[in-house]
Amino acid sequence: MTTVKAYFPAIQDVKQAATTLKGVAAVTPLMQNLNASKEHQANVFLKREDLQIVRSYKIRGAYNKISNLSQQELERGVVCASAGNHAQGVAYSCKAKKVKGVVFMPTPTPQQKIDQVNMFGETWVEIKLVGDTFDDAQVAAKAYCLEHKMTFVPPFDDEKVIEGQGTVALEILEQSNEPIDYLFLPVGGGGLAAGVSAVFKELSPNTKIIGVEPAGAPSMQTSLQNGVNTKLNSINKFVDGAAVQKVGNLTFNICKQTLNKMVTVQEGQVCETILKLYNKDAIVVEPAGALTLAALEQFANEIKGKNVVCLVSGSNNDIVRMEEIKERALLHSGLKHYFIVNFAQRAGALKEFVNEVLGPNDDITFFEFSQKHNREKGPAIVGVRLKNKTDLTPLMERINAKGMLGEYLNEKPELLSLVM
Repeated sequence: MTTVKAYFPAIQDVKQAATTLKGVAAVTPLMQNLNASKEHQANVFLKREDLQIVRSYKIRGAYNKISNLSQQELERGVVCASAGNHAQGVAYSCKAKKVKGVVFMPTPTPQQKIDQVNMFGETWVEIKLVGDTFDDAQVAAKAYCLEHKMTFVPPFDDEKVIEGQGTVALEILEQSNEPIDYLFLPVGGGGLAAGVSAVFKELSPNTKIIGVEPAGAPSMQTSLQNGVNTKLNSINKFVDGAAVQKVGNLTFNICKQTLNKMVTVQEGQVCETILKLYNKDAIVVEPAGALTLAALEQFANEIKGKNVVCLVSGSNNDIVRMEEIKERALLHSGLKHYFIVNFAQRAGALKEFVNEVLGPNDDITFFEFSQKHNREKGPAIVGVRLKNKTDLTPLMERINAKGMLGEYLNEKPELLSLVM
């Protein structure tokens, strides 16, 4: 019986991908971030893949994959399924290579992302909105491929895609003037992490490579813990660029050999990092793009005095999400709290709450109440922003002392979701 050797990216293939990508994918800068360096007492550098023409690294894998198709495959065209960055990378590649492409996207995909795909692909790309989820779109895309004898371009679980993403590593190593002690990589399906970590293991074996996932979608961490690629039953899709139910089989087999550690970051911490980058550095990132910087807090003692590289994966963030991002950041930091407050059905009850329950620095940011005259008390949903998170305990004590507390919603995510 013949044993098939497991795939592992070869350096020469990644270098060939870099040659293929010349003049297409930008050589993005490796920039020291002074704020993060000062905060963590380390030399923190950002690999700015958010500055790619399609605003993410996905152009690398998509273009390399399409460039390696046969002439017959190119003439038949390509198909992909995506709700974001991969679709834009494929669309750009189709226009550049003059290849017909069909992009399947879930029906709820924001118009901004649809417009971006149309802009990059122009007349070379057709968009089909199918189903409610990425999985629905992918099933339809693969069926369409079979029916029309076209080639499917996977978002991560493909050798040429992995090798294309691995070109980021070659650039980092060429751009860095000092040995890199720590490399933090975002992990979704694992294509980027697999390609970059494989190159580092060969060319910079002393670098500690840390994979970072959102806490609500720990598919790689779960798979590594189980020793087998595992599909999660459900995920939190907020960090949409890195929220997958199952990583690739190829990428899992590579990452289990190359990653020194796999960690997760709470979605609220991601939001805090997005706001910090915007306010302090004027850098706009999508949630997945903030994962690596958000993880540094977990390594505060380890990375002091070290050379650290964080890969910023993308900046396709719709402005309409900023209010939700701010809200999640405040909840995570303990500065925003929601309550169901039982008000006595009499004049002056709200004034009593403001004067005798709220602290001098507490601010009401949400209030919803409907008066019912046939009841002794009426519930209101109240959102309060604190100046310091330590102000919560005395606030709770005052609400309880007045007998006004119905529910504390921060500890009840199902109810909290109704007001966010």
